[in-house]
Amino acid sequence: MPELPVPLPIRVSGDPAAGIAGWICGEPIRRLVDRFGGSWPDGDLADVLRFLDEFSARHWDFRGGRERPDAREPDLDPATVELVLQAAAALGLIRPVAPARPAYAHLVVLGGLAHACVRRVGYAAHLLRAGVPVRGEVAVLGSFRPLSDWERRTLADAGLPADDTEVDVLDTAVRRVFGVAAPAEQDGVDTGHPHHSWSSRTYRPEGLPPVRVLAAPSSEPHRRRAHTADTQRFWAGHVQLAPGDEVLMVTAPIYVPFQHCDALRTLAVPYGCGIDTVGVDPALADLAVLPEQTLTPGRYLQEIRSAIRSMRALHTALTHPV
Repeated sequence: MPELPVPLPIRVSGDPAAGIAGWICGEPIRRLVDRFGGSWPDGDLADVLRFLDEFSARHWDFRGGRERPDAREPDLDPATVELVLQAAAALGLIRPVAPARPAYAHLVVLGGLAHACVRRVGYAAHLLRAGVPVRGEVAVLGSFRPLSDWERRTLADAGLPADDTEVDVLDTAVRRVFGVAAPAEQDGVDTGHPHHSWSSRTYRPEGLPPVRVLAAPSSEPHRRRAHTADTQRFWAGHVQLAPGDEVLMVTAPIYVPFQHCDALRTLAVPYGCGIDTVGVDPALADLAVLPEQTLTPGRYLQEIRSAIRSMRALHTALTHPV
């Protein structure tokens, strides 16, 4: 199965539809659709994206509205498992890649489950100490989501503090990894409700760019907590993101396609900045304090679906701007 060039070749400059089509319409997705009993649709890219969104909802959505750790694992035969793993590798969900550009305006670390928060902060510090130039700031973006019992046990088993929320884990990781004791500046509003509150803590590690740990309020506080897009937009306003700024985003390899396209829609389209998205390298010894969780064929299919939905939303934003 041919491999997709990585980093993901989708940018809002030039012809982004061609980059989306290259990922969506290539052999890996076509073979998965065929394996799960689908027939490739006629029509333009919008038609294909709509079909894949609906098809993946029927066949590759194992969460059913639950959090990722609570998703069920499908019972797949060995040939299908092999095909899924081949597709995941070809689509850029398995192997990490190095940052593509010689320098960046900002480095953004995306939060997530507790173990991912710790690993991503560690990887950001690794990139900076390895010489990736960042002239602005490192933004570590989280939320006030309470940790699950499973996350607390994971932290405790690794000898790390059992923090209360996602942003607490990120803050603790920044202090530990960057060797800082207290923020140089902090701001925020505690309304007594996490959907309305926000916090910002900026650390100044010696010899490195400033590191800001940020949790944003929700844009729909009566319905849900803040999600990644809320926090990205909130950060962009704080840092005064400018056209032409190149932003390096750090996540896990399995999430690179969908979070890359979400960042293009949330940041690159309205602000005119560039986005590169990379996944944590699981081979780095300094991240072994919390190794990556075992990823299954069901998890890969779920995140292929996430990427499809993200690319559909990006395509809509590009072709039907508000």
